[in-house]
Amino acid sequence: MLTYGEMRRIAMRQSAADLNAREEDFVSAEHVITAAGLAPGAKRYYEEPISCNFVSYGGNIVAATQPEYREIVTAYIHKFTWYHCFEMPNLHWLSDRLEPLGQRVCFMAEYFLPDPERLKPLPCGLETRVLTPADFAELYKPEWSNALCEKRRQLDMLGVGAYENGVLVGLAGCSADAEEMWQIGVDVLPACRRRGIAAALTSELALEILKRDKVPFYCCAWSNVNSAGNAVKSGFRPAWVEMSVKPRSVVDDMNK
Repeated sequence: MLTYGEMRRIAMRQSAADLNAREEDFVSAEHVITAAGLAPGAKRYYEEPISCNFVSYGGNIVAATQPEYREIVTAYIHKFTWYHCFEMPNLHWLSDRLEPLGQRVCFMAEYFLPDPERLKPLPCGLETRVLTPADFAELYKPEWSNALCEKRRQLDMLGVGAYENGVLVGLAGCSADAEEMWQIGVDVLPACRRRGIAAALTSELALEILKRDKVPFYCCAWSNVNSAGNAVKSGFRPAWVEMSVKPRSVVDDMNK
């Protein structure tokens, strides 16, 4: 099994493609600013336009920005401690300067990688089955929308389902969002939650992904306490954070 350090380096290499940066930029003692643009091999769910993107693995920030926002971004990441750049009230400083230019802070998320010393099969008292794309055809339904992605069916690689009396009650799935990294999502039917099903499915799927020489990763909003708790319970640990800026028109469309 890959070590945590090896997985972290693969994740940084992937972030370098996402931000048009270098792997070593993420462990620099200084902040790094690059020209925004998705390099070949960037995560497949990223969609242009991306006006700015901020990533930190702890200690510094790598910021990719379009030229017209470079001065603002430079001032921002040097004005505040790196982790305060991803939270209120300091984000008001950034948004106050970007909004007159038609830009808004958009996505913010925390990402997790498995800790090999903690990752292990977890029981849930139900039958579990490893699923392949051939098993997914009838599962693209709202109740499984975190585990599977209707818009990118071709990227859904693997899943683990939990069955109670032959009925699917929980599903973890992974998407080949990058060449070396597969992202895990998980859903459990409301009536079956708080029984350890999500953690059992997440940990089993992570182990199956590692058997295939890919790096599993997990993402959630900072406010999603339940999802973050599932990541930790499943044997994952926080690895990096991201924040993007997009045109106001794009953000407004998302809020309709």
